[in-house]
Amino acid sequence: MLTAEDCEGFLRDELRRLWPGMPVQFLAPRLLICPATSLSGAAPATPAGSGLPPLVFARQFLPAAQSVSVDSIRAGAEVVFAAITASLPDRQSWLLHVAAHYGAANAGEHRCRLIRESVLDRLQRQRRGLRRALAPDTAPLTTAHSVVQLLLIAPDRGLLSLAVAPRPFQWRRVLAPFPKGWVQPARDLAAPCRAFAKLVEAEARLGRRIAAGETCVDLGACPGSWSYVALGRGARVCAVDRSPLRADLMAHPRLHFVRGDAFRFVPDEPVDWLLCDVIAAPERSMELLQTWVVRRWARHFVVTLKFKGAGGYAELDGLKRALPPLTSEFFLLHLCANRNEVCAFGSIAPPPGDDGAPATNAPPVSASSSARG
Repeated sequence: MLTAEDCEGFLRDELRRLWPGMPVQFLAPRLLICPATSLSGAAPATPAGSGLPPLVFARQFLPAAQSVSVDSIRAGAEVVFAAITASLPDRQSWLLHVAAHYGAANAGEHRCRLIRESVLDRLQRQRRGLRRALAPDTAPLTTAHSVVQLLLIAPDRGLLSLAVAPRPFQWRRVLAPFPKGWVQPARDLAAPCRAFAKLVEAEARLGRRIAAGETCVDLGACPGSWSYVALGRGARVCAVDRSPLRADLMAHPRLHFVRGDAFRFVPDEPVDWLLCDVIAAPERSMELLQTWVVRRWARHFVVTLKFKGAGGYAELDGLKRALPPLTSEFFLLHLCANRNEVCAFGSIAPPPGDDGAPATNAPPVSASSSARG
């Protein structure tokens, strides 16, 4: 597993809390290895077919990785080509990641690009069906996708991992469709602040974007970056905060502003998205998220949990136990755009026998009367 930046110890501790006694070894900075048999032991409940629970500080998972020699471009392409053609049938949807993890930033990028191009060129000549079935790295994982990864850990040595469908989909909490699990934080100089990049990344990892006509509640909305994204998608937004948003957003015809306490707000009716980047102690935000999920006040959610210092992450284990049974998708991750934060995002499961529309367990309360303080 590749960890998030400067998070080796956090991932090690997270793994050992989930699987007590798990042996953990570091092969390189941010690169951790553990026996596959350890992952088959007891762990918190996960959504149907997820295979592994969310691992907050795992940036990418390379299942059953094997050490391979890559002493030349040709040798690297040959080992990848042999693994692909031996394991994947024609027309099998698949992703190919060739990336480097050694030296300074951007080291090995040219070498990786040449290896990938050589593999695809040979497939074009000898296995056109597989070449045509290659999916873009941005494609959300489905049960039909296989994932092939070559991670160079030195100029002449790499780790080769091949996960055949439906395994990548089952491991999607920790195996990302992006090389090395990296999502370049979005940039938009027109946004009120850089915080909008967290929501954009969560959408990409969830494989679902806020859509035109959908309804959103943005709790702790000021200065308005998350509302800015939702409005740009064509959604209608109820923004809740003690302070107003940026002037142009306040004047937007699809934004309704409620001055009040994000933690006491109750929607008149269920909405499509709960958005929350409020500055608060993580336990308060976790309690807020669980309330919205249990009462099914939204269909999807993106909530930031903000920490102080380098402690308190063990509190997240409670969310791993409580939320998966109530969700059809649940991710809990330190995003590339996060600082000392973790993002919880996913989709709330409808109650058994329901038609899929969210339902509230509390009587409707008007926005004006429920946003007190």
